[in-house]
Amino acid sequence: MAKTNTAKQANNNTQSWAPNSWRAKPATQLPTYPDQAKLERIEGIVSGLPPLVFAGEARHLQSQLAEVCAGNAFILQGGDCAESFQEFNANKIRDTFRLLLQMSVIMTYSGGLPIVKMGRMAGQFAKPRSADTETIDDVTLPSYRGDIINKLEFTEQSRVPNPERMIRAYNQSASTLNLLRAFAQGGYADLNKVHSWNLDFVSNSPLSDRYEALAHDIDQALTFMKACGVDSTKVPTMRETDFYTCHEALLLPYEEAMTRTDSITDDPYDTSAHFLWIGARTQQTDGAQIEFVRGINNPIGMKVPPELDGDTLIKLIDTINPDNIPGRLSLIGRMGHGQVEEKLAPLVRRVKEEGRQVAWICDPMHGNVEKSSTGYKTRRFDNILAEVKGFFNVHKAEGTHPGGVHFELTGQNVTECVGGAHDVTEEDLSSRYHTACDPRLNANQALELAFLVADELKAIKK
Repeated sequence: MAKTNTAKQANNNTQSWAPNSWRAKPATQLPTYPDQAKLERIEGIVSGLPPLVFAGEARHLQSQLAEVCAGNAFILQGGDCAESFQEFNANKIRDTFRLLLQMSVIMTYSGGLPIVKMGRMAGQFAKPRSADTETIDDVTLPSYRGDIINKLEFTEQSRVPNPERMIRAYNQSASTLNLLRAFAQGGYADLNKVHSWNLDFVSNSPLSDRYEALAHDIDQALTFMKACGVDSTKVPTMRETDFYTCHEALLLPYEEAMTRTDSITDDPYDTSAHFLWIGARTQQTDGAQIEFVRGINNPIGMKVPPELDGDTLIKLIDTINPDNIPGRLSLIGRMGHGQVEEKLAPLVRRVKEEGRQVAWICDPMHGNVEKSSTGYKTRRFDNILAEVKGFFNVHKAEGTHPGGVHFELTGQNVTECVGGAHDVTEEDLSSRYHTACDPRLNANQALELAFLVADELKAIKK
């Protein structure tokens, strides 16, 4: 049985919180900066910079996520595994944005639910690592932890954590957000442009005909609505869209520096992104990352790996969302295709029995990484597909709402994940393998998954 709100509020008030209270907690996955004085100076600079996102936007997102909790909306979360300083350009941002638009319109039109769109963009620079060091040819150096911390090049100088990179990450995030807001609110997202969203290299794929058929149906619907006096000049939601940014709350010195007090509510918000999540490696119940996110008022996500037990999950839920507010917390399962139904089902059942209000999201990427026969890290499309199907099967069996999907993807024509309708083989990986960290879905593969999700959502509506 769920605790009462009064009991939860009392639990929340027993521990004071401040943006820097995480510093008294055990911390993992944080770099060791050699110059502490320089780090403190950079933190001071970042803390004086304007917010990247605004508290009102985060509150609006939370209200939409509350609809997800009630089964009235669905989340599409996608983007790069880790953003790059070197690959930063407007075309790449545009292509990923319009791929997410394509996916969302497929899910909305076929699945019959509004789609809450969140991009792993404008801040996804830090990456957790399985080891603090890596060794190549008997040379051991600190691991690459993302461009906000150090460089990918395997040299001693490149791998030294440099706090000045936080400022470059902030500036790139600001530029990315400016472009995303222009695309979302400036007419690019107009439903009348649904045909123009198609990426050039997708036009020759097996999915092109299916997408064009859907776009034709949307055109007919829009023509009918216009004849009835309803068009995008009169209905802003037909020419604009809400688009939110998200990233892992990993580099806490940066996240603390980006935390501001909202002038309207006097509540603290991390203004580096609308939505932040806690990864599987940093979800210790008394850890620094959990301590940080429990006090900010952004909507929060938390990865749910197969080894997480029900008691610990409930404790984490009550730490982050003690008042059981719908939309405050999303749980992102990343189980692996072979055990999603076995491991996810008891956790979904326990959360339901305890009366906790959460949105469940499927991350079919991080539990399905493997090394190919050609030596490249990859993911098999069929395994990703299987985990998504297993996720829907669990929620159907438990009588709960499948709340969303979380994909690592790009609008670029990469060959990093094997399989899909436009079959990528292990021998193809070397031709366009561009990721600095984990393999991403290309547009063909992402659209194929969007049609699968749409079919699953349609089945729920029947």
